[in-house]
Amino acid sequence: MEKSIYSAEYQRLCTLLRESRLEAGLTQAQVAERLQVPQSFVSKYEAGERRLDVVELHHVAVALATNVQAVVERLWPTS
Repeated sequence: MEKSIYSAEYQRLCTLLRESRLEAGLTQAQVAERLQVPQSFVSKYEAGERRLDVVELHHVAVALATNVQAVVERLWPTS
């Protein structure tokens, strides 16, 4: 198994988080403010340069007005 940060699935997660941010009408700076982190944190996880752990993913989802379950369902929709 390849390291997850380089996998197609992880790259899809990064794209999904970016799309979710845009759908919410938020800038990277606004998400960063909600997370109380630098804007570069958001930029790096969206670009796939930084790996999010499950706790960070939860906080990002909340900042995007969603939840981890909804993110996972969008990442792996059921057939």
